Amino acid sequence: MTHHFDIELNELKQKLLAMASHAETAVNQAVEALVQRDYGLAIRIKENDKVLDQFEIEIDDLAIHLLAKAPLASDLRLITVAMKISQNLERVGDEATKIAKRARDLSQEPPLKNSIDLPAMARLAVELLKLSLDSFVNHDPAAARALIPRDKEVDSMNKQIHRELAHLMIADPEAITRCLSLMIVSKSLERIADHATNVAEEVVYLCEAQDIRHSAAAAARALSKE
Repeated sequence: MTHHFDIELNELKQKLLAMASHAETAVNQAVEALVQRDYGLAIRIKENDKVLDQFEIEIDDLAIHLLAKAPLASDLRLITVAMKISQNLERVGDEATKIAKRARDLSQEPPLKNSIDLPAMARLAVELLKLSLDSFVNHDPAAARALIPRDKEVDSMNKQIHRELAHLMIADPEAITRCLSLMIVSKSLERIADHATNVAEEVVYLCEAQDIRHSAAAAARALSKE
């Protein structure tokens, strides 16, 4: 019985890692489609979102099956954390799809004359996502804790980009539609960083059996978004 449980638990881990890889690729490709003005790539990303949805369903089904058989508290934590991480990854995929949709629309419009540094924000958001997933793979709560405060950097970049785009809309009313699209992209990147932070908090819970979601650090992070 224990051997069979271990095999299924390993299957759960592998599905989650495959889903994580797919989510990370989706974000990278969405940003590439935006920067390169690649209409075809943007369309493919939107179509591939169904893969992440299916991963979430399969992980939930397997996790629910395993919950009834988990022999140890640590196994229970891993199973519940896997479900929460898959939910965050599915939402990362949703944000990648939003970016891809805006990339598709913007590829049909003239580029803005003003340079908005979305790629830098995207690099940081993707880095945080990768670090959070690495902390899960390595069972490294210290690395997970270290990345959580960096979410504020993404929040700050999002606010700065929104200010720049607002000024641009005032100066050039013909650019309003394109600026609004870029605001949506910026907000999606900020949400991807939020999901990365959520994953990191789950890693701490998995490794230390400590829920830090509503700790002082998490409260400060939430306050910084107001």
